[in-house]
Amino acid sequence: MSGFWCESAVVAGDGGTVDGGPAVLAGVRLEVRDGRIAAISSGAEPQPGDQVLKGVVFPAAANAHSHAFHRILRGRTHDGRGDFWVWREQMYKSAGELTPKTYEQLASAVFAEMVVAGFSSVAEFHYVHHQPSGTPYVEPHAMELALARAAVAAGIRLTLLDTLYLAGGIGTPLSPEQSRFGDAGVQAWLDRLASLRAEIAQNFAPDMVSVGAALHSVRGVPEPDLKIVAEQLPADMPLHIHLSEQPAENQACIEAYGVTPTGLLARHGLLSRRLSAVHATHMTQKDIELLGAAGATVVMCPTTEADLADGIGPARALSDAGATIALGTDQHALIDPWVEMRALEHGQRLGSGERGRFSPRDLVHAATSGAASSMATPVAPEALHIGAVCDLMAVASDSARTAGSVAQQLPFSATASDVTAVVIGGALVASNGTHLRLGDPGRLLTASLQDFS
Repeated sequence: MSGFWCESAVVAGDGGTVDGGPAVLAGVRLEVRDGRIAAISSGAEPQPGDQVLKGVVFPAAANAHSHAFHRILRGRTHDGRGDFWVWREQMYKSAGELTPKTYEQLASAVFAEMVVAGFSSVAEFHYVHHQPSGTPYVEPHAMELALARAAVAAGIRLTLLDTLYLAGGIGTPLSPEQSRFGDAGVQAWLDRLASLRAEIAQNFAPDMVSVGAALHSVRGVPEPDLKIVAEQLPADMPLHIHLSEQPAENQACIEAYGVTPTGLLARHGLLSRRLSAVHATHMTQKDIELLGAAGATVVMCPTTEADLADGIGPARALSDAGATIALGTDQHALIDPWVEMRALEHGQRLGSGERGRFSPRDLVHAATSGAASSMATPVAPEALHIGAVCDLMAVASDSARTAGSVAQQLPFSATASDVTAVVIGGALVASNGTHLRLGDPGRLLTASLQDFS
């Protein structure tokens, strides 16, 4: 059994039980067994051998939507004008340059950047399956295993969302740039998904790497295939989809099927608690009601949605309707759970003209246990409690950004630069911006990005 002594920490209920709201307590000592919190005491002194964590200790964050290779585009796609569709062409070019070797190196660096920022888990929305020609690699699951190895190297929990991507648009085949994303058909994808799941289960610890499923979008999956997925996808797998990110997607869906993308999913029984709808930016009132009634998770990616000029999604209305809000960094224009938290609230303020749309506690929940249904690996709760995975991030309370902040309001002042320590599964993985296994993420990213034009 190992121990951590926290100068202060966000603890659930009374002394670490799951009942009751979170409180920031001083002198919190955590005992850890098999990667989980076995005991919590407050007002305690550190014991010999304890790892001391200064500042305020929060649960580590969960990144519920990631495309690791999009990190290539940061700082390279911001000049001139253009919209999401122009940006997408640049993204396809980067996707075409990936190989299993270069993707493993890049993803290791990206995942290391996530860890030092305070993330302990990530849902990777993965569709770069095959060679650029669309031909499968000789090694089965070469790209998928590259991502799994990268996550293990970085020590981050990975839910690998193997993505079905069969069409370039409604009624349109995949373009040459999209060829490596596709499969011969929905049954071929289901067979490959089952094979991948067995391969991952055989070779990786399930609490660190597991497989989920994703549908790229209603643009990328024809309606008959949605029905097959609903009937045949294993019931225990989380399912993600890009949903109504663009008005053009909604219009095309209505013209082809007579309903919105959300309505199309409802038609085939795909709305449920296991569904994570990513973005959900351009929603009708009926869409909001359907997602809320299903208890679906809605993954907001505020910094990406701002960078791509997507719009401000109805997060408050979705939450009020019964949906759970989670957060993702998507294209990694920024990797910072604290900025994503307040960008969510700031967007809702700008759209409504009112402050306090989400409380600081709401934001921490979105950054942590809000993602629980999105993941096939464990997620830290919004406050530490006995039995939870010991995934922690310590935040400096005396930096130029955080000095004077009430601990509960750090979501409105802290940034990833204030994260001084990250613990995953009871092991210290990052300290003061350095990954203890891989080193400086900046150096890793500089080296890996040299492979891409």
